[in-house]
Amino acid sequence: MMEEFYLTRINRIWGCHSADLSKPLAGKVLATLPSVEDGYIRIAGGKITEIGSMQHFKPAAGVDIVDAGRGHVLPAWCDSHTHLVHATSREKEFEMRLQGRSYEEIAAAGGGILNSADVLRAMDEEELYDVSYRRFRDIQRMGTGAIEIKSGYGLDFDSEIKMLKVIRRLKETNEIPVKATFLGAHAFPREFSNDHDGYIDLITRKMLPYISDHGLADYIDAFCDRGFFSPTQTEKILEAGAKYGLKPKIHANELAVSGGVQIGVKHGAISVDHLEEMDDDSIAALAASDTIGTMLPGCAFFLGIPFPQARKMINAGAKLAIATDYNPGTAPSGNMNMVVSLACIRLKMTPEEAVNAATINGSFAMELQHKTGSITVGKEASFILTHTMPSLAYFPYSFGHHPVSKVFIRGREV
Repeated sequence: MMEEFYLTRINRIWGCHSADLSKPLAGKVLATLPSVEDGYIRIAGGKITEIGSMQHFKPAAGVDIVDAGRGHVLPAWCDSHTHLVHATSREKEFEMRLQGRSYEEIAAAGGGILNSADVLRAMDEEELYDVSYRRFRDIQRMGTGAIEIKSGYGLDFDSEIKMLKVIRRLKETNEIPVKATFLGAHAFPREFSNDHDGYIDLITRKMLPYISDHGLADYIDAFCDRGFFSPTQTEKILEAGAKYGLKPKIHANELAVSGGVQIGVKHGAISVDHLEEMDDDSIAALAASDTIGTMLPGCAFFLGIPFPQARKMINAGAKLAIATDYNPGTAPSGNMNMVVSLACIRLKMTPEEAVNAATINGSFAMELQHKTGSITVGKEASFILTHTMPSLAYFPYSFGHHPVSKVFIRGREV
C-alpha cells in the first residue's frame, strides 16, 4: 500500500473535530458532528496530514491520488468495552434463554461467566491467541480502529495472567491501538463461592502485584451489580488497583440500580459501563462528573433487557459513549456498525450523536483521543469509506447491510 496518497472526491468527511478538543462531548453538544463537504484527505506515514475542500485541491507532485467515488468518510470506530479474548461460544445458553431462562438462572445452572472460565482455563495460550487474533482481524474489517479488551474469563491467577498476556500480544501487533483492562472481579469462581473475601484477597494481594510488575494492564474493572460484586467489594478492588496505577473502568447497573455508577464517579472512573438500569440519582451523579457513561446496546438487544435511557442522560448533560461489549454470552458480536444502528433505533440517538459516541467519545473512554476518534490532522488515518449514500442517516438506517466500501487503518486498506 502507498505510504503517501490523497483520497479525493469525498462526498462528506464526518467527524472533523478540532485537535484542541480536550473533553468528551456532553449533552446537546453530542449532536455536533463537524464535517467537510466535497473534500479530500492527504495521508502520509499512516497519519492524516491535510484535510480540505476539492475546490482548493492542489496535489503535490509525485503523490498518488485515490478516488473515493463520492462516498462518505467516517472515523474508524473506537470500541471501548469488549471481552474479545475468550475461548469459545455459548450458544447452548442462547437456547436456554429462548426457553425462558433468565441471565441469573443460567448462571445458577453453571452457565454464564463461569462456563467461559472453565473452557478458557483448559485452553493453552497459543490457542487462545489464535482464536482471539481471528476476532481481532474481523473487527478491523468491520471498521474498528481502536479497542479495549478485558480479562475476566480466567478467575484464577494463571488464567487471568494468560488472558492479559494474549491481550498484550494483540497490542504488540501494532495494527490498531489496544487498551488492556484487568477484570478479575468479573464473578466469584466456584472455588471461592463461599469465601468471597478470599477471592478479593487473591485479586488484591497476588494478581495485582504481578500485573503491575509486568505491565499487563492499563485499567481495572469490577462487575458491580446484583448477584456479583457489591459496592463495598468493588470499592476495595478499585482502591487496590489505584495503588498499582490502574485507573477504574467498571461494569455498573446492567441488572439493577446497584450503586456502581456512584462508586465509579467517586473513584474518578474513566467510564462506567452498561447503564441499562438507571434511576434519577445515578443519572445526576454521572452528569455531574467527568466520567463517561458507556452504553452497550448490543447486550440489551441480545438479552432482551431494557435499553439505556440515552435521551434522559443526554438531556442531563452526561458524557456518553457506545461500545459492543463483544463477549460469548451476552453480546456475541464485535460489529460496531450494528451498535451505531441500535443506538439510533432503540436508544433514540440521532445519527450525529451515535457517530460521536462511537468515535471521539469512545476514544476518550480509552484515553486515545490524541491518536484516533476523529478525522483530524495529526491523528491516525483510520477511517471508513462508504459507498455512495444520500445522507449520514442512511448509514444507521441500513442496519444489517451497512454501506461500508473500504476500511483504512493507519492509512492502509484492511
